[in-house]
Amino acid sequence: MAQGSTAWVTLATNDGYAIGALVLAQSLRNVGTQHPLHIMYTSGVSPPLKEQLLATFDASNEVNVLDSNDSENLALIGRPDLGVTFTKLHCWRLTQYSKCVFLDADTFILQNCDELFSHPELSAAPDIGWPDHFNTGVFVYVPSEETYQNILQFALSYGSFDGGDQGLLNQYFHNWREQDASHRLPFTYNVTSSAIYAYAAAIKRHAQDIKIIHFLGKQKPWQHYGTGGQMYVSEYLQKWQQVYIDKVQQCLPTSLVRHSRTVQVAVPSRSNLVSHTKDQSTHGPQTVALASSIAKEVDSDRQVGPSAGVPEESRYAAWEFGQPDYTGKDSFENIQKQIEKSLE
Repeated sequence: MAQGSTAWVTLATNDGYAIGALVLAQSLRNVGTQHPLHIMYTSGVSPPLKEQLLATFDASNEVNVLDSNDSENLALIGRPDLGVTFTKLHCWRLTQYSKCVFLDADTFILQNCDELFSHPELSAAPDIGWPDHFNTGVFVYVPSEETYQNILQFALSYGSFDGGDQGLLNQYFHNWREQDASHRLPFTYNVTSSAIYAYAAAIKRHAQDIKIIHFLGKQKPWQHYGTGGQMYVSEYLQKWQQVYIDKVQQCLPTSLVRHSRTVQVAVPSRSNLVSHTKDQSTHGPQTVALASSIAKEVDSDRQVGPSAGVPEESRYAAWEFGQPDYTGKDSFENIQKQIEKSLE
């Protein structure tokens, strides 16, 4: 590959993230990107998935797992699995490219984002949990062996405040917040899945501008299949699943394919989440409503008929996403009564 070219870069450390990377690659091609796709993968990816990655991406390389060895800080945020995310630092070693955009394998492209390559290093969107920091699920960078070595030395000297790559890179690129606007990507380039429910009104207002969805957290899109549990999905997760069904599932070994029949989508509104069921083929994902344990407790002494099943499940899902009906069944008075009852 000629020096001076650009690339989208992602990382797969196991089969789950490999599936995510395959869907991500297809979503990039669906929106007509003009830039090549590069996958970094580790030995944690099984041979069948590795074969699919090599067939799907324009370029690839195997990397060793870098572990932060910072188990204490990782434990503080409840994510001991994040240690391997340090492995993404290998992206700075892809010096055959003049500029790259790194995308976590749990991101999904909704609109063409090729304009990101016009941004300087380090460009990223604010993190929803602490906007003075950037989220490392999407960032623009310039590959450099010198930068790679400097980041590693920085990590050895100072560690990471959260034990993961995000804490480390925010410490290393500590002046990101003070730099000019070209370094600060709009939130629409890295809309985290939690925002879909926590900021429903804003999502509705800016839906047409959203370009990249980031399925942040321990529950990933590729884990929503055949779990036997109940889970509502947003329209964005449904889009991810549709690409998986149409373009990825058929390429996977049968041992990794999970079959189901129904998608149930939760649509955020001002006061609740309304479910809409859409029938899919026999290979579609099966996901229905999550139930909040506290909402169930409040309503445990009520008789709910079969016809009321979906509304009640919507109510439980609303609890999960921080939108309980404070003026109805989930009022403080009712919750207090249930707490007092449990203490008797």
